[in-house]
Amino acid sequence: MDKDLLRYSCQMALPGFGESTQRLLQAARVLIVGAGGLGCPAAQYLAASGVGTIGIADYDVVSVSNLHRQILYDPDDAGKNKAIIACERLLRQNPEIQLVPHVDKITSANVLQIIDGYDVIVDCTDNFDTRYLLNDAGVLSNKPVVYGAIYQYEGQVAVWNVVNHDGARSPNYRDLFPKVDASQIPNCSVAGVIPTLAGIIGCIQANEVIKYITGSLGVLTGKVLVFDVLSMQSRIVKIGATTKTSITELAQTVDVQTISPLALKRSIAEVQLIDVRTYQERDLEDIGGEHIPLDELEQNLDKLSTGKKVVFYCATGKRSAEAVKIVKDKMQAVDAFSLQDGLAGWSGLEEH
Repeated sequence: MDKDLLRYSCQMALPGFGESTQRLLQAARVLIVGAGGLGCPAAQYLAASGVGTIGIADYDVVSVSNLHRQILYDPDDAGKNKAIIACERLLRQNPEIQLVPHVDKITSANVLQIIDGYDVIVDCTDNFDTRYLLNDAGVLSNKPVVYGAIYQYEGQVAVWNVVNHDGARSPNYRDLFPKVDASQIPNCSVAGVIPTLAGIIGCIQANEVIKYITGSLGVLTGKVLVFDVLSMQSRIVKIGATTKTSITELAQTVDVQTISPLALKRSIAEVQLIDVRTYQERDLEDIGGEHIPLDELEQNLDKLSTGKKVVFYCATGKRSAEAVKIVKDKMQAVDAFSLQDGLAGWSGLEEH
């Protein structure tokens, strides 16, 4: 056996695997978008299995509050870019592969260029804008997307946009969810998530990537695996053999203006501050300002000021970003901002 294949000897001992199959992994180029709870385990196992080139795309930084499920990082990494740190750790794990960090935020302006050099896209994101963007870019570029998502105690995995034997394409994310109201679905920081679920779903995503690259049977196309970590039961939801959607162009991403906690603290008396969290969250903690829950914002746009900056805030900055998008779509005259990192960032400022 070649020396460079020694570390893969156990997987090469599998029936039907062998050296030629391992060479397929070594020649593959996989892009993982999102180096968080799903991206960390997915990247670790793909690196360990010998995928030749792995791109890690994430513009965000490491946060201590996420370390319980983002297992590539430690407390000393707080504030550092996830993609860069992840690539450094994975390269130490397997020096025989190539790791490529992508630190720019993926938008409609750069997504096609970023994914161009890869064979498979692994969607480990935690926001719907990027999820739909990756899905649509995968369709337009004829690239499969391995999707994963987690919420509290339940996770999902599917493989979108694969060429069937008859040449037709398998379903994509829009076949399952044509459109989702992201404002109604809290993120992990709000709704909570058990860390082991992130590891399980991320590993299943890596498994689907390996199956796809090596031509194995049973790839999750045309169906979604749903896993409940409490009952330890899973089920397969069948969608159909071929896509019913027609995607001809990318939706343009909206540029959300943000304001740092420090900048807000210095100018808080000069802005209109609006809390878009739920009533329950507001009762537990707030930093002042008016309270308009996100799902009530469109009915209360007349309360927004056109004479001063309007700053929305929530727990982490995601719902406040959705608020800015709503305002930009409905009221161009309002100068709207989202508090960067939300109350989590504000609390960090107070601690220092």
